[in-house]
Amino acid sequence: MTTENQQGRLYLVGIGPGDPELMTCKAVHVLEQTAIWVAPKAKENGNSSALQIAASQVSLDKKTVLELRFPMKKVRLGQEPDPEVVDGWHRAAEAVQAHLDKGEDVAFPTLGDPALYSTAFYLLATLQEQRPEIKVTIVPGITAMAACSARVCSPLGLGDDVVSIVPAAFDDDRLRGILQTFDAIVLMKVFRRMERIVALLDELGLTDKAVLIERCGMDDQRIYTDIRETLGKDLHYFSTLLVRKKQVGGSSRQ
Repeated sequence: MTTENQQGRLYLVGIGPGDPELMTCKAVHVLEQTAIWVAPKAKENGNSSALQIAASQVSLDKKTVLELRFPMKKVRLGQEPDPEVVDGWHRAAEAVQAHLDKGEDVAFPTLGDPALYSTAFYLLATLQEQRPEIKVTIVPGITAMAACSARVCSPLGLGDDVVSIVPAAFDDDRLRGILQTFDAIVLMKVFRRMERIVALLDELGLTDKAVLIERCGMDDQRIYTDIRETLGKDLHYFSTLLVRKKQVGGSSRQ
């Protein structure tokens, strides 16, 4: 562990897609050894899903937990982010840096993997603007798409497949091109987009090639092999859509 006269280390810790048993041994070890946690939440009075998952495997006894708000608004690279989003990044960076300057290590548990559509890298980039020399360790985690693929017993990529991962925030024309071009497509964060997505898949004749997994691996998990059944439903944020054009002999969605 660090001491008062040297900088602490920041750990960006992927804790998996939601099932606490899918946290890696490395993630559990780092969280056990780190006394300061920064837990992201979307709403000021809301709860941190990452914290709830991590705390089910690692005791919060003797931990200092900072639940900080990261507003859930679209970020498009190359464009100025919403000021509220930037403010959230800077507030979090200041809180983290205060502990690092005291020689304390800080862990940032994040859903899935830090490298895939995670707030973790926005926090790191904000910190590096002021302190390029910041010490950081990234602990990869199991992604939602990997867990969903396992749950429906279907590969994400096989043989000469070309796979695309899409955050489902694209305009219809761009998404149409992706669906036409790639062999397998993972659509993430689809919980508010299903009406448009189903219409597009219908247009392209791909509706029967798609399966949606809601809250994968949790007690109230739901699998929709007929994605038209999702229309009009209030889907959970943890919803992932898999589209696979080439069927594999022996694969199953059961």
